[in-house]
Amino acid sequence: MHRTGLLLLAALALGGCASTPSPIDTPPEPVVYPEQQPAANGSLFQPGAPMSLFADQRARRPGDVLTIVLAERTQARTSSSTETSKSSALELPNPTLFGRPVTKGGVPILETAAQSDNSFSGAGASEQTNELEGYISARVIDVTPNGLLRVRGEKRLRINRGDETIVLTGLVRPQDIAPDNTVPSLRVAEADIAYRGRGQLGQANQQGWLGRFFNSPLWPF
Repeated sequence: MHRTGLLLLAALALGGCASTPSPIDTPPEPVVYPEQQPAANGSLFQPGAPMSLFADQRARRPGDVLTIVLAERTQARTSSSTETSKSSALELPNPTLFGRPVTKGGVPILETAAQSDNSFSGAGASEQTNELEGYISARVIDVTPNGLLRVRGEKRLRINRGDETIVLTGLVRPQDIAPDNTVPSLRVAEADIAYRGRGQLGQANQQGWLGRFFNSPLWPF
C-alpha cells in the first residue's frame, strides 16, 4: 500500500510538470539604431537620415519592417529491417577406456550431443510531415558587420477559445528581399520558428497527465 502511494505521488508530480507548457515567448531584443549626426544648416541631405530619392522601400535599417512569407514544409521518412540467425551443433562420441567404450549397463554414459538455433527478425518505420503557411511581419533589430539583417517577428491571435502565437527570428540577406518588401522563410538563415496554441482547443489535443506518465520512461513496466 505504501509503494502504491509513492507511485501515485510520483505520477502527480510528473503530470504537474508535463502539463505546464514550455514558454516560447522571448523578450524582444532592443533595436540598435545608428547614431544620428547633428544637422548641418542649409543642407538638404543629412547624414544618417532615412531619406532617398531613388531607393525602394525595402527594409535595410534597424527599425524597418518587412514581411516574412511562411512556406515551411518538412517531410521525413525512415525505415529499418534487421534479421539475424545462428545455428550451432556439437557432438562428442563416447570415449573408450583401455580399448572399450565407457558404458553402464551396456548404455554409453559419456556420449553427448547438443544443437542450438537462434534467430531474430525486426522491422520499424517512421514518417512525419509538417506544414506551416502564412505571413508574419518582422522588424530589423540589428545589421551585422557584413550587411545581414537580424530580424524578429511575433504574432498573437486570439480566436474564440484559443490563442495562437508565432515567433520568428533569423538573418536575412538584403538581396533576398523582393520589391514588395517580402522574403520567403526558406531564405531566412538561422531561422527559429516557434508555433504554439493555448486554450481549450490546445488542451483538447493534449494527452492526460496519467496517460503521459504511463508512456514516460519513468514507468518501469
